[in-house]
Amino acid sequence: MISNFPFYALTFSMSLILSLIFVPLIRFLSVKFEFYDKPNEIKTHKGHIPVFGGLGVFLAFSISLIVMRLSTSFPTGTLRDLRYILIGAFLMLMLGIVDDIKKPKGLSVEFKFIFQFIIAIFMVISGFQIRFISPEHLSFILSVLWIVGITNAFNIIDIMDGLSSSQIIAAGLAFWFISLPSEHVYVNLMAAAISGAAAGFFPYNMSSRLKIFMGDSGSLFCGFIMAVLSLGSEYSRNNALGVYAPIFVLAVPLYDTLFVSIMRIKKGISPFSGSKDHYALRLEAMGFSRKKITYASFIFSILMGTAAWLSTLVSLKWGALIYLIIGLEFLIISWHISKIRVD
Repeated sequence: MISNFPFYALTFSMSLILSLIFVPLIRFLSVKFEFYDKPNEIKTHKGHIPVFGGLGVFLAFSISLIVMRLSTSFPTGTLRDLRYILIGAFLMLMLGIVDDIKKPKGLSVEFKFIFQFIIAIFMVISGFQIRFISPEHLSFILSVLWIVGITNAFNIIDIMDGLSSSQIIAAGLAFWFISLPSEHVYVNLMAAAISGAAAGFFPYNMSSRLKIFMGDSGSLFCGFIMAVLSLGSEYSRNNALGVYAPIFVLAVPLYDTLFVSIMRIKKGISPFSGSKDHYALRLEAMGFSRKKITYASFIFSILMGTAAWLSTLVSLKWGALIYLIIGLEFLIISWHISKIRVD
């Protein structure tokens, strides 16, 4: 399927261009109807920022997918896979939109989790699940938890301009290139589309004059896409450890989710409560600018994606060595970051 690279590159380009068009349009409408994200004790941005940038990303992503899919012929089942994914993505987007509209209070944590679990169960029943775990019921449970967990990981990390969207770009590109040699067309197509859509949103999110936030609508929808993407490819052709490659591709949002949860539990508060325990805010407390943190996190994720790609190509011995080095690296980083006070 490497011969189809130009087709996937065209999908990326179309999604990028559509995103560059839709995101400022959505920003205009957000301003017109006064849909803003306002700062509070947890959110540290300045001023009222338009939201629903995620809707522009969704439109670019879905339209490019539909156009490219219907303009060519692919193996039987591809359209079915994309149909289910778009249904799940739309439902997750709508959940986020309602949550954004009802801010600052928003929807209850319980309601959001129930809704997310229903979507995740629907996806697993539709065939999107972890393949290397048995028995079947355990695979089912872990697949549902994985989809919900990754969906929320990208929502949790969305606390700084460009941070979540840059992670979506890096992860999407990694899944695209890991899956490129395979017959998993929907993964290649979807990874190219989400990378392009996020890349089109990124400059607006980083802009001072045309700034717009992704909102819960965007972070939940994009997190959902990343979760489904990770379940679609083959990782263990050369060694059994390759199945853990998605953990490396999604290392930064997974790490922040785990780190924040542990820090909050140590303080005796719920891991679902808002706090400033994120690794990015701790780096900011050390004196790093937000732009440096975002770009450094992006570069780090590209390196993690490269490591994930290599882990699927090398022998078991070298794969284990890659995992060991990265595991130790995260432990050292966590130890240093945990010493930084952000209260």
